[in-house]
Amino acid sequence: MNGDLGDFLRSRRARLQPEEVGLPSYGRRRVPGLRREEVAQLAGVSVDYYIRLEQGRGSSVSEAVLDAVARVLRLDETERAYLHAVAHPRRRTDRPTRPRVRPAVQLMIDAMDRTPAFVLDRHMTVLAWNPLADAVFGYSGTTAKARSIPRHVFLDPAARDFYPDWQAVAAQSVAHLRVLAGHHQDDRELTSLVGELSLKSQDFRRLWADHQVKECAYGVKRLQHPVAGLLVFPYETLTIPGDGDQTLLVYTPEPGSETAERLALLGSWASSPAR
Repeated sequence: MNGDLGDFLRSRRARLQPEEVGLPSYGRRRVPGLRREEVAQLAGVSVDYYIRLEQGRGSSVSEAVLDAVARVLRLDETERAYLHAVAHPRRRTDRPTRPRVRPAVQLMIDAMDRTPAFVLDRHMTVLAWNPLADAVFGYSGTTAKARSIPRHVFLDPAARDFYPDWQAVAAQSVAHLRVLAGHHQDDRELTSLVGELSLKSQDFRRLWADHQVKECAYGVKRLQHPVAGLLVFPYETLTIPGDGDQTLLVYTPEPGSETAERLALLGSWASSPAR
């Protein structure tokens, strides 16, 4: 285990108050949230065992104990899965290969002529996109680093204008990156990405230290496009069958909305020879 497990448990312990878990609140507390002794009591383990768990010395913690701790700390499903992942990291025996998008997947997203769609790998790098996604995000002719969503959000000054809700987008990106890093702790590229962003971005360091864990499954995103203006997209994230490390993001504007009209004009402009 590494320090991620202890840091995560401490952050989740700090956000709960005794009365929230049915314990009396008495005495002065030096730190916010539950004490380690209280978590151990509610989880049905010894205090020493829980302390060793937070210190990263519980090398063979059982699934049952992790589930009990998750219940006490009131973790949601994503946080529970993250807890198990960082406590029992998977070890890859095969050599990592450069991810490729299946031709059928590219054909599928190319057929989506009214919605921007693109494929992400487990490093949150865009691998493939359709023409409308290119018109919105400008992926053609860029490097893989330039198509890294976390790098764009935190290291590209233009991102703060492109995302009117930059603070929320930044927090969401870090929370999702936490999920990926927890499930792939031996991935050197992910580790390098986190290290690079921690070194270059104070905002990233602050958000990473919060230990928020959340998947970007669906929602609404606002984009301020330099040509089309404000675009508002409901989006869905889908796992590509046969390759759990790749996800498909589809941005679908509301039919008849101003965004749909602007997107149609943007697509026509982008495909025009006069461009």
